[in-house]
Amino acid sequence: MSNVAGATANQPAPAGKYRWVVVWLLFAAMVINYVDRQAIGVLKPTLMTEFSWTEGDFANIIFWFQAAYAVSYLLWGRIVDRIGARWGFGLAFIIWQIAFIAHAGIRNLNHMIFARLALGIGEGGGFPAGIKAVTEWFPKKERAFAVGLFNAGTNIGAIVTPLIIPLIASVWLGTAEDPNWRMALIIVGAAGLIWVPIWFMVYKRPGEHRKVTPEELDYIAQDAPDPAHKIGWLKLLTVKETWAYALGKFLIDPIWWFFLFWLPGFLGAQYDLNLLTFGPPLIAIYLLSDVGSIGGGWLSSQFLKRGMSLNAARKLTMLICALAVVPVAFAGMASNVWTAVLIIGIATAAHQGFSANLYAMPGDVFPRSAVGSVVGIGGMIGGFGGMAMAKYAGYVLERIGSYTPIFVVAASAYLIALLVIHLLSPRYEPAKV
Repeated sequence: MSNVAGATANQPAPAGKYRWVVVWLLFAAMVINYVDRQAIGVLKPTLMTEFSWTEGDFANIIFWFQAAYAVSYLLWGRIVDRIGARWGFGLAFIIWQIAFIAHAGIRNLNHMIFARLALGIGEGGGFPAGIKAVTEWFPKKERAFAVGLFNAGTNIGAIVTPLIIPLIASVWLGTAEDPNWRMALIIVGAAGLIWVPIWFMVYKRPGEHRKVTPEELDYIAQDAPDPAHKIGWLKLLTVKETWAYALGKFLIDPIWWFFLFWLPGFLGAQYDLNLLTFGPPLIAIYLLSDVGSIGGGWLSSQFLKRGMSLNAARKLTMLICALAVVPVAFAGMASNVWTAVLIIGIATAAHQGFSANLYAMPGDVFPRSAVGSVVGIGGMIGGFGGMAMAKYAGYVLERIGSYTPIFVVAASAYLIALLVIHLLSPRYEPAKV
């Protein structure tokens, strides 16, 4: 595989760049996805007060979302391999967006759990379909960068959420003391549905698209052709590269879930911020995350352009990112909010850089026909890790009342993940399927 990467590293850019239109559509979908997902984190203090929820109750809400997300991630991976990225992504998007709007009707804890279950079922299709689309539209040497670009939409979504939700709920339709969060969710959810018709009008496979030039099509198809035979789930579960990807997800995904769902609560508890004041710190953190998401994919692509093997380029980038996360162990001890923001922001940026390269792994080592299934298996295992993190975070915060033990776990997860990936796939060679 390193020879393939080296042979194509100096190939000139093709005449035509329509593949980047696809990336920006995926980027927009991820913005909407994370607005829907993170809204509950932004509204956590408001909801916990209104419904008298405990930290354990909030942990259970996250737990059941993760459970639905984990199982549906696996199923969506297979569905996407069968029906393709176009219909797979479109269907998943419609399900999760309707589920998000339904959050506005909750009246108790069980209602919220059911709404999050539905959201998890839909959102589980986002990344399997997105990775499948990138695999269809990009050669291997550009995939990590393309994944990093569309994955950067998650950070923009995380930035937008603490701006628009409080603005609509507490300024436009209500007050800080009495926010109209229900109508805010309806307005935001309805606006997001605009994406669906655009996706179906724009997205097709490269060979079926009139706007793709022959030169760009040749560029996209420059890698060796995939084997024609179908690959089943059971076969994939016996392949060590599947587990390299899946266990990497199991170790790092829970850390991102923690950042996403618990940061507003951390900022509120540690620095006395509220719905209207924790916006700037969260925005700063996720702006840094965007730098990491794009930078991580860009860095491994640069290593490849300089003649480094695919194995070395991916793993060196992940090592740099893993080391950058280590200082987050001390985030809970920061004396002021902006010191904490800097430490956490670097960690979230490093997570996204690591994640962009890990997401590229299925497309790097598996045939296109199996990519969705491998991504689905990894997402399910990562979801199980997120379920464990939800219970752990709820337990620690209720029993100890400190975020430090959780940050210590976060600091070590990425180095352990890279070690596991290297042990299971030391040469990063094509999987024997």
